[in-house]
Amino acid sequence: MSSASSVNNSDGKEAALFEQQLSKIGEVRAALGQLSGKAALYCSDASIARYLVARNWDVKKATKMLKKTLKWRSEYKPDEIRWDEIANEAATGKIYRTDYFDKSGRSILVMRPGVQNTKKAKGQIRYLVYCMENAILNLPHDQSQMVWLIDFAGFNLSHISLHVTKLTADVLQGHYPERLGVAILYNAPKFFESFWKIASPILEPKTFNKVKFVYPDRPETNKIMEDLFNMEQLESAFGGKNQATFNINDYAARMREDDTKMPLFWSPENSALASEPYVMVNKDKAQEGSSGLKSEENGSEKREETDTESENREETESESERGETDAREETEAVSDKRGETDTESEKGKDAATSSNGVELTSLPGEGKGITSAD
Repeated sequence: MSSASSVNNSDGKEAALFEQQLSKIGEVRAALGQLSGKAALYCSDASIARYLVARNWDVKKATKMLKKTLKWRSEYKPDEIRWDEIANEAATGKIYRTDYFDKSGRSILVMRPGVQNTKKAKGQIRYLVYCMENAILNLPHDQSQMVWLIDFAGFNLSHISLHVTKLTADVLQGHYPERLGVAILYNAPKFFESFWKIASPILEPKTFNKVKFVYPDRPETNKIMEDLFNMEQLESAFGGKNQATFNINDYAARMREDDTKMPLFWSPENSALASEPYVMVNKDKAQEGSSGLKSEENGSEKREETDTESENREETESESERGETDAREETEAVSDKRGETDTESEKGKDAATSSNGVELTSLPGEGKGITSAD
């Protein structure tokens, strides 16, 4: 077979696959029924496709997942969270969006769990959701994903919380499927490995495979940073050349400005949101999913969760957010005061499993809330 014939054959297969995927998007849309308001805006072809990809193009599972998100969005109202509501969570810069993108044009959320400043998981998750919505608001038109850049500077055992990790995974995987492009865990301490073995089964295979560990003393992992980021823009804490530091006042002004854009983004006038088309970006992955193959899951079958398990976790999420008891929070407060050193934190291992916060945090960092260092 000539090379020209091979190309034509390949193009024909891709076109047929694309038509199959569009057909499945149509099936989901039909199963959802008549939508109005923000729900109609949310369910663009591109948005529906993200749920289908997350469920390996299984129409029934994707529809079920999307319906849960629509219910969650109508109740939780993530697009209506404003800076002044969560400003106290942001004071240390534990999560913030940088004012530049990675080489692929993706929004970047810097997270620094070592500067956790609050006790309640409910507030921590609400701030995470605010940051996710803000990152999506600022995505270029040709991009739909973001990068999480997690810095472990100052991180110790007292910052570990399986509870918050579960809530974070539930929100990310359940309501923002295919929004995470890659998560960089930068310079994680040795003791984190034990926690990772416990926490990683919480992640679905697709999410698990997006997590990359990078260590400044390992050249082979540093290449990941060079491939992903413009090193002139990347802050020095991650091996870049940017000496800027996080400034809460500058960042607050930036977020308040973004808050004014959010109502328009979710208004009926924003026809671009509702009409966002599905584009088959990664043809190899698309083929795997559409044909029913689960290559990513084959190597991770022991971590695969059933629909029932997923539902149970989602119910746990709702109960956890509602049921943060004062006793638990006071326990966390005591455990935080116990000493930030790794030695003293050994005492706090039990307390660390309460909702103290492996949540995402930030330290002096970047974004437009970034001030150049002297």
